[in-house]
Amino acid sequence: MLAHATRLKAIAAAKVKTDPVDADTLALLLRADLIPVAPMIRREQRGLRDLMRTRLRLVDKCVSARNSIDRLLEQFNVADVGQLDELDQLQASCHAAQSALLTRQITDLERALHPRLIPNADVQRLRWIPGLGKVNTFTIYTEIDGITRFPSARQFFSSCRLVPGADNPGGRTRHRSGSKAGNRYLKLAFSHAGIRAVQYSPEIRAFFKAKARKKPIRVARTLVGLELARLVYHVLATQEPFNGQFKGRLLSRTKRGQWPRQASPPA
Repeated sequence: MLAHATRLKAIAAAKVKTDPVDADTLALLLRADLIPVAPMIRREQRGLRDLMRTRLRLVDKCVSARNSIDRLLEQFNVADVGQLDELDQLQASCHAAQSALLTRQITDLERALHPRLIPNADVQRLRWIPGLGKVNTFTIYTEIDGITRFPSARQFFSSCRLVPGADNPGGRTRHRSGSKAGNRYLKLAFSHAGIRAVQYSPEIRAFFKAKARKKPIRVARTLVGLELARLVYHVLATQEPFNGQFKGRLLSRTKRGQWPRQASPPA
């Protein structure tokens, strides 16, 4: 049994924390059937998911290396690395070499994922949803690990960190934003997909602007990501192709049937 670490507060809140005390507490909770169980990813899916997470860490390091070069140029107020001093050029060349190495590693990881994920029917269906590029589609598919483990769309939204929490002190309901409960990789994927969808589709851009007039920009972007998550849940749960609609409106721009999208995904 894999216990849910966040929900298992009995050990975290204990004043005395030793291995014998924690083991005894776990044994008592297990006997009383009070241990919250955490979902375990399928073994055949774990390698793909971990590879996508490794790619994200490499991207972070690559961006950090490029930002280091930009900070050097900004520090000495020059436009090109060639205008720096000899020692500063050596520092910039190290960052550039690191960025080039990381870029090659990221490309190698993506090429290893293509033959395993591109032919997948669910991946092909998700690729037609606006805002979902190749990387976002791979991330969402590998992190979900089967949409059937979410009995309803609302539970899926909660797992994606797309809905706020709520406190109810004294009969008054207050929403809490910034909750860490849920999958941060899905949150990141839908945040990026929402930005791309607003840029790509006039109908989604109009929905975003309508929400942005009444709510903060970050909330409006989250609402766009929520609607995209609704489309993802429907496509995966029904095993039907994307119908080209957003909030009941037919999208005026659709994706072209080219690699890595297939015109007719296999059943």
